[in-house]
Amino acid sequence: MKLLIIKIDTSHEVEDALGIYAMDNLNALGIESRQRNDFEQAGWLHDSTVVEMDDIKDLPKDTYFYAYFDEEADKDDLVKKFAEKLQELQGYGLKIGDAKITTSYIKDQDWNTAWQKYYHVIDFSRHLAIVPEWEDYQPAFKDQKLIKLDPGLAFGTGNHKTTQLAMMGLERDITKKPISVVDVGTGSGILAIAAAKLGATDILATDISDESMTATKQNAALNQIKNIRVQKTSLLADVKGKFDIIVANILAEILLDLIPQMDAHLNEGGKVIFSGIDYKQLPKIQKSLAENGFKIDLTMRQGRWIGLAITRKDK
Repeated sequence: MKLLIIKIDTSHEVEDALGIYAMDNLNALGIESRQRNDFEQAGWLHDSTVVEMDDIKDLPKDTYFYAYFDEEADKDDLVKKFAEKLQELQGYGLKIGDAKITTSYIKDQDWNTAWQKYYHVIDFSRHLAIVPEWEDYQPAFKDQKLIKLDPGLAFGTGNHKTTQLAMMGLERDITKKPISVVDVGTGSGILAIAAAKLGATDILATDISDESMTATKQNAALNQIKNIRVQKTSLLADVKGKFDIIVANILAEILLDLIPQMDAHLNEGGKVIFSGIDYKQLPKIQKSLAENGFKIDLTMRQGRWIGLAITRKDK
C-alpha cells in the first residue's frame, strides 16, 4: 500500500490549524510537521541529542507540514482545499509562509523509519519524560515517570510547545488522590497518559477522530494504563459526569466552543488547563472565560503559544 503525501511549505503560525483541518475535515490518515527551529534548538540541548544541520536534507525555511492520505484519495481536490484553507488563515492575520503545496507517494512501511530518525527522548521535567517505544532510556530520577509513545500515523508526540505547556499545567494541578481528568481533543492520548502517570485515578479522553481513539488505546496499552476511557465526541458533547480537571490542547477557535460546556462538567473547586492558544487569540479567550464565570489564575508562555490555568470566579 502507498500513501499520498501533501507537503506544504508554510509557517509555524498555521501548523496546528492545518493539522486539525486535515484530520477532522479531510480525514487524513496522519499528519507530521518539521520546524527549522526544532532542529536548531535540539543542537543546544545539554544531553545526548546530536543534530548535524548539514546532514539534514530539505530543511524548511520555517515549517514543513505533511498530511498523509490513502493513495486513492483525490490529489487535485486535496491540494485545492488546502490552498483555500491557507488563504482563509491568512485572512485571520496569520503568516502562511511560501504556501507552496507539493504531492508525492510513499510506501506506508517507510513511515516508521522516517519517524525514528528525528523523534527522540524528551526529558520534559523532573517528573516526566516522553520516550519513543524503540528508545532504551533510563529515568534521570528514580521516580521520573516515562510516557512511552508509538508515533505511527498518530498525532501529538510531545514535541510541540503547546503539549508541553499543557503538561506543565497537569504537573501543577494534580496534587491529590483520587482525582478525575477529562482530556478534550486527546489526539494520541499523550495528556491523558501524562495525567495517569502523575496520579490521576479516573481519566476520560475525547476526540472526534476514529484514528485518535485507536491511537489513545494503543498508547495507553503501551504504558500499561488501564484507567483511561475513550469517547468519540465533539469536545464535551454527550459526556456524562463531572471532573476535577478539564485539560484541552486545541486551537483557540475551538476552545471558544468548549468554554460554555465546562461549568456543567467541572466539579466544585475544579481546575481547567488550556493550551494551543496563539498569543494574538488570547483576548478572545479571556473575554469568553469571564462571560462564562471563569478566571485565569496562571498564564504560561513559550514562544507565541499560551497556556492557561483556570478556575471558576469567586462567588
